[in-house]
Amino acid sequence: MTLNSPAGNSRPSKPRRRDVVENDEYAAFVRRIIKGFARRVATGDVEALRDMVGLSGQLDDAISEAVTGLRQHGYSWAEIGQRLGISRQAAQQRWGGTE
Repeated sequence: MTLNSPAGNSRPSKPRRRDVVENDEYAAFVRRIIKGFARRVATGDVEALRDMVGLSGQLDDAISEAVTGLRQHGYSWAEIGQRLGISRQAAQQRWGGTE
């Protein structure tokens, strides 16, 4: 999609940012699930321990996907780093890949 300026020049538009909707509640729900899983393993379900550890890799993949999506929606590395309490450069080095 391009925007036409009055002079007839066109430039690509940035994707629109989405409004935040119930993220705090959703994150709290996910934390409760993880804590419940940990309690289940702690009560003797040793077979589930491997599954629980495997979640860390899936969480890392999900974070990478989320950062990629935020970048596609026009968020800068500085904005992402600020939300995470790290520098722009640290965020870009960790999730920038071959951007």
